[in-house]
Amino acid sequence: MSVDAEQITTVARGISDFGFLAIAAGTFVLLSAVQTIAIFVWFRKIINGTLDEQKHTMKALLTETRAQNEVMSEIAEGLRPETLMRIKSTASVYFELSVEKVCHIIKKVRTENHIIDHDATARKVRNLLHNIHEDRNSRFENYTYRGKKLSEYTSPEWVERVAVVVEGELYNEFGEDNGRAHTNVTTVYDNIKLDFYKRLNQ
Repeated sequence: MSVDAEQITTVARGISDFGFLAIAAGTFVLLSAVQTIAIFVWFRKIINGTLDEQKHTMKALLTETRAQNEVMSEIAEGLRPETLMRIKSTASVYFELSVEKVCHIIKKVRTENHIIDHDATARKVRNLLHNIHEDRNSRFENYTYRGKKLSEYTSPEWVERVAVVVEGELYNEFGEDNGRAHTNVTTVYDNIKLDFYKRLNQ
């Protein structure tokens, strides 16, 4: 009986020691796995952070490079005298066309409208002149100078300048004179052209 008890005690001690080793080994494996995962996550976070920072840096650098290229392009374009000459020649054609259109408006309003009604005539004249101005601007949209469309160098104030001349012809005390009207309209558009050229050089 004592032998059996001793054997049982030995077996129980062996099982107990083996169980402890198994638990210790399992705990070690678990801690190692957790540590490995933590290190992996940490490295991934560092790499992702570095990549994001480089991405933002490259994006900012690209934006700055594009902006500098646009500025350099504007400067280079402004330094080429033939560019300004081409623009002036093209714009001059549109301003001369506007002269003819305004002279036609003067003749048309004289014959088709009751010009005694000054307010109605003034509204109609300014509406027609505004249409001419916007039509010219729509054509200027096709051209750029120093990175801006030519329409950005025009002024809506020009409509009022021309309207004053048109009304001066409609209500001229010396009566109708198409030659005088053409001269006066040409003069006001010459002043507008000079204003336009001045805006180009500012």
